[in-house]
Amino acid sequence: MNKKPLILFDPFPRTKEMVFTPDVEKELNNLSYLVTHFGKRAPKRIVEKSLPDVEIIIGQTDMPKERLHRAPKLKAIINVKANWEPNIDYYEAQRRGIYVLSAAPAMAPAVAEVCIGYAIALGRGIIQNYKKFLSGSEKYGIAENKNAYTLFNSSVGFIGFGNLARSLLPLLKPFNCNISVYDPWLSARYLETQGLKAANLNEVLSTNKFLFILTGVTSENESFLNKEKLKLIGNDSSVILVSRAEVVEFDTFIDLAEKNFYRAAVDVFPEEPVPLDSQYRKESNIIYTSHIAGALHSSYKNIRDMMMDDIRQILKNHPPTRLQRAEPRQAELRRDR
Repeated sequence: MNKKPLILFDPFPRTKEMVFTPDVEKELNNLSYLVTHFGKRAPKRIVEKSLPDVEIIIGQTDMPKERLHRAPKLKAIINVKANWEPNIDYYEAQRRGIYVLSAAPAMAPAVAEVCIGYAIALGRGIIQNYKKFLSGSEKYGIAENKNAYTLFNSSVGFIGFGNLARSLLPLLKPFNCNISVYDPWLSARYLETQGLKAANLNEVLSTNKFLFILTGVTSENESFLNKEKLKLIGNDSSVILVSRAEVVEFDTFIDLAEKNFYRAAVDVFPEEPVPLDSQYRKESNIIYTSHIAGALHSSYKNIRDMMMDDIRQILKNHPPTRLQRAEPRQAELRRDR
């Protein structure tokens, strides 16, 4: 009989280098009887063998109601990615008092930082000027900046006010922006307490010079930014898509940007890796990056630090304080990859 609590470490697609560094391994071995599996999700035999004694599961292990019932000691499931998968019975976990936690807050600061970079690059036409410089067709001073505009004192719209938006908000404060938000999950009064203006979707799309698409994808909002909605975006506005490609009609989004309805920066795609023969790889004024916004070593250190802080709390029978708790209805609606 193990005297230490059993922890199942099943983090795929996270790698050992991301979430199981030597310091983490050493501490978890001191704190617990540790069962690990890397390279793919733990096979059924390992999971089932662990269920009677497991107290914490780290990863995206399938935990339907039947498995939760076979895990009488389970205290927490810690998803070390930034999403919720529909492979956990979130309502049953809540009923049982099992914490279901996500590392999403750990990635948000890096994504917020790069959002500022995308916004400035779009507004100031940095990529276009760079291309002209290489070809020798550049102009100088105000002559090159006739179509440039600044983030300072601008109108900014957020679609979604979750982890990403909350990290982006303080970075925008020095720019003195007027920020409006569309988030159907939050009350207007709450947004007002954050210094924001609550607005409907059409208003956010049509009235802002900079637009940040920051919402996760659910079964209710897939492709909700369709052609009709995208055509509401103000002429020559800058649109930054860093959350999930599935919330927009992606090909329509790209087509309108290519036709200069608006400027765009895109870090997420419907299929990743993007095929080598993809239409998105042609010469373009769109800023494309390969889902790099949050993927920094500092982000993975944040994940490890938050994970270990909350593991210590949970093993002391204290509530977790750093990772994001699942709200069952929202979590079960999510369709993240």
